[in-house]
Amino acid sequence: MRALDERAGRAVSGSALPGGAAHFFADLGNMTVALPVLAVAMAVSALRAPGPRRWWPPLCAALTMAAVPALVVPFKDAVARPGPAAMAGAHDGFFPSGHTATAAVAYGAAALLFLLPRPGLARGRGRAAVVTSYAVGNAAVGVGLVRCGFHWPLDVLGSWCLSGVLLWGLALALSRPARARRRGTRRPRASTAPGPPGP
Repeated sequence: MRALDERAGRAVSGSALPGGAAHFFADLGNMTVALPVLAVAMAVSALRAPGPRRWWPPLCAALTMAAVPALVVPFKDAVARPGPAAMAGAHDGFFPSGHTATAAVAYGAAALLFLLPRPGLARGRGRAAVVTSYAVGNAAVGVGLVRCGFHWPLDVLGSWCLSGVLLWGLALALSRPARARRRGTRRPRASTAPGPPGP
C-alpha cells in the first residue's frame, strides 16, 4: 500500500497540473491563512446568534481547532513517515498532513457555524454552495500539497479521516442547544390513565 501511495504521489507531483495554482491551494492549509478565516466566522457567529448561549458555537469551534495539533503532532511522531523527495532531509513525520487537517477543520468549522439554523441565513442554495465550496476547496488543498511534493496522498487521506471525526463531534456539539430547546418546549402528553372513582 505504501509503494502504491508513493507511486501515485510521484505521478501527481510530476504531472502537468499548474505549479503556481498548486502552491496557492497548498498555502490555504497554513495556520496564518486558515485561522483568521475561522476567527472571523466565530466572531460573526457570536454577534448574530440569539440568546445568552451565543458563546457556545464559537467555543466549540475553537476547541475543535485546538484538537488538531494536539492529535496530529503526536501521530506524526509515532508514525515517523519520511516525506517525498522535495522534503528530503527536512524531518520525519509526514503522516497525517498537518496542513490538510488545518484546512479541513478550520474551513469546516467555519462552514458549520455559517450553516447553524438562523433566520435568513444559509438556506436552500446557500447551504449547497457552502458545502460544495468546502468540499472543492479541501480537495484542491490536498491535490496542491501532493502536486508540490509536500505530502504523499495517504498523508492527505489520513488527515481527512481525522478531520471528519473532529467535525462530526463539532456538529453534534453545535446541535446540542437546539435539541435542548426542543425538549424544553415539548408539551407534556395528556394522561390516559383513568381518573379517581366518583363518589
